[in-house]
Amino acid sequence: MQPKRLARAVAFQALFEIESRPDRESEPVLQDRLQAMEDEENVRLTKPLISLAERLVRGTIEHRDELDQLIGRAAPAFPVDQMATTDRVALELATYELTYERDIPVKVAINEAIELAKTYGGENSGRFVNGVLGTIAAAARSAES
Repeated sequence: MQPKRLARAVAFQALFEIESRPDRESEPVLQDRLQAMEDEENVRLTKPLISLAERLVRGTIEHRDELDQLIGRAAPAFPVDQMATTDRVALELATYELTYERDIPVKVAINEAIELAKTYGGENSGRFVNGVLGTIAAAARSAES
């Protein structure tokens, strides 16, 4: 697995666990996920990749309300609080990247989210995530012009 993809997978797994187990604090969950990724993939995550995973988790949590509003506007027929957790977490993570991590190309953020949704979500998760993120990216582009 590519290094940045590993960092995104760690961030996704941590965010999913934090969402699924609200009794756990985010920092220990993230550290557990980082360690598990190193053990499972038999790789040593570098400091920049650990930093990326940490930034993605913290940023997504910090801006979750705003991210969920953007997602809700892009997918009005699907209430955010009723989405499958895997789809919502993939969307939140990618929307954070699209909104705040400006050095990450739009296509990369969308493709990575699609892959996470396909890996961890249901049969139609990849298509759903692609459609919602495409709408968010198009709205962002039109707002910039």
